[in-house]
Amino acid sequence: MALPNDQFYIDRIMKGDTQAFTHLVERYKTLVYTLALRMIKNTEEAEEAAQDTFVKVFRSMEKFKGESKFSTWIYRVAYNTCLDRIKKHKTVPLTVDIDNYGSRQLATAENVLDAMDGEERHRAIQECLQQLPGEDAFLLTLYYFEEQSLEEIAKIIGIKANNVKIKLFRCRKKLGEIVRARLEPEIISEYERERK
Repeated sequence: MALPNDQFYIDRIMKGDTQAFTHLVERYKTLVYTLALRMIKNTEEAEEAAQDTFVKVFRSMEKFKGESKFSTWIYRVAYNTCLDRIKKHKTVPLTVDIDNYGSRQLATAENVLDAMDGEERHRAIQECLQQLPGEDAFLLTLYYFEEQSLEEIAKIIGIKANNVKIKLFRCRKKLGEIVRARLEPEIISEYERERK
């Protein structure tokens, strides 16, 4: 039997059934926590940010007009909650200089990733995502792991879809540099030898 969609629970909440909110929390808690962890980089802070997100969502349910998907709206609340926490704690995100990095080197890193088995590749990418600045990891997670469209991401972070596309391009380059630095140089050398 298929689970009811988000709107079913939203309608029940609007009619005063506060218990219906627990279904939405169950549906989105892992994702909201993952997005918070990508931005904040601290498990305890991410847990608190996820809780704060759900409190804010519950308190402002009447503001959800259905103009976008509920998931898009909740991601936006999570994004803003994380930004507020980062500003409050004045954490300085890690930066990665991509200017001195060649496209051939990035392509080689991507090819090495392609050659890895699924589980090994997934683990490597997850570890590298943790090294990206929070917003970059957040964007890549939404686009690649949550399969959000450019338009949905634009609504979440409050910019135009074309700007999301540019940000994603830059994030991928940063991730490529981190992957390249993380992979054992001999693995890359071996891969390059096999290609010749």
